[in-house]
Amino acid sequence: ESKFPHLVTLDSPSQRVGGEPSKEFSTVNHTSPMLSLNNAFNEGELRDFDRRVRSGVGQQVEYVLEYKIDGLSVALIYENGVLTRGATRGDGYIGEDITANLRTIKSLPLKLKGDYTLEVRGEVFIPKSAFVKLNEERKDEGLPLFANARNAAAGSLRQLDPRVTAKRPLDIF
Repeated sequence: ESKFPHLVTLDSPSQRVGGEPSKEFSTVNHTSPMLSLNNAFNEGELRDFDRRVRSGVGQQVEYVLEYKIDGLSVALIYENGVLTRGATRGDGYIGEDITANLRTIKSLPLKLKGDYTLEVRGEVFIPKSAFVKLNEERKDEGLPLFANARNAAAGSLRQLDPRVTAKRPLDIF
């Protein structure tokens, strides 16, 4: 690629680490709002939620429950099967373009197995075991510890230098 730079593609393995540090993030308008989910912390709040749903849609309601991944929501745009843009949720309508940093996540496909054009929304996080190890390494290096895995993931994605992001144990769901 250094010999033939005109042949570099967005899905090239060399694009995982990213180029020179950005001076700032540009903004991205979401195609549809990225709204957040509400939490229920006790049985009463859960029953209140159920009451609101049933009064809004009727008595025939089924639920699907899943564990919450505590990370940072992102929107990924694939054009003709190639990751072309990734953004934070931001205010739900406008996010930050963090494409270079997202490309450093090894589990994130840069190219799909088809020429699809679509938007995928997901959550970037640091697994608990990787977070413990990351903080142990930071302690050994005399660096301040991260307060929690969610903040570490969010801060990692908002690094101006993708090479810093590439060193963090990020994953995506």
